[in-house]
Amino acid sequence: MWLLYAFSGPVAWAASIHIDKYILEKYFKNGSPAVSMVFTAMIGALMLPFIAFFVPGIFMLGAAPTAVMIASGLLYMAGLLFYIYALQSEEASIVAMLSPVGPILAYALAYLFLGERLTPAQIVGGALVVAGAFIASMRLGGSRVHFRGRSTALMSLAIVCFALSTVIFKFFAVTDLFWPATFWTYVGEALFGVGILAFASERKIFGRIVKSNPGAVLGVNAMNELVNLGGSLGARFALIIAPLALVQAVTSTTPLFTFFFAVVITVFLPKLGRENLSRPVIIQKTTAAALVAIGIWLAG
Repeated sequence: MWLLYAFSGPVAWAASIHIDKYILEKYFKNGSPAVSMVFTAMIGALMLPFIAFFVPGIFMLGAAPTAVMIASGLLYMAGLLFYIYALQSEEASIVAMLSPVGPILAYALAYLFLGERLTPAQIVGGALVVAGAFIASMRLGGSRVHFRGRSTALMSLAIVCFALSTVIFKFFAVTDLFWPATFWTYVGEALFGVGILAFASERKIFGRIVKSNPGAVLGVNAMNELVNLGGSLGARFALIIAPLALVQAVTSTTPLFTFFFAVVITVFLPKLGRENLSRPVIIQKTTAAALVAIGIWLAG
């Protein structure tokens, strides 16, 4: 039974990447993808009154820790913005193989600022993840190999933002401030959404989407959030009933599932998405995904 819960994490996270890609292709192909984050911010904002009602003392924190928690939310949304721009111009499976470098950077930041120690296995795992991401960042074309400079740069910026946000959140979460940190992080995300709407061009796109099909966009975004949440809860529950090493080995397979879903969608549901499945590219993606999966398992 634990295996089912453990696999729910990577399956859900892989599906979420493809849902993000679908949202961009369906609703924001000819417009700024940044507007899609307004809907993400709205979903987070809906959680604020519930957290405030059930968790006392949220507004009793000092100005400094509150500002830092809000900054965590702003950093998360900034990382999401870079991730969305990378996903707009790149295949979902490639982005999935580049993104695990984030936890590795988070380990390094935790080592520097939180006093956490890195084991030899984590160092080797980090090196494998970087190697897998490097292989994924190469674009094969004829007899020449090109570097995916733009998408790699965007994902690198996203990774830095995600890692900083994670370290800030963890700093407060481990001091019995999990829900206050969650609340003010959501506030930061909401403020980022407001900042996007401060631009007239973004408001125009947002208004057009709201008039045409707001339910569809909000519905798909909400479903995506639920998919992510379900995967996270499943993986965490698996940790309760199974050894940590086994669960980490299973949850490290996210890039593999992302690639598997890419194959299924391209072959059977091409209207929902399409990826390059030529033989050299399949070998490249399989190798990169395997290195990333093994690296995450060791680093975990």
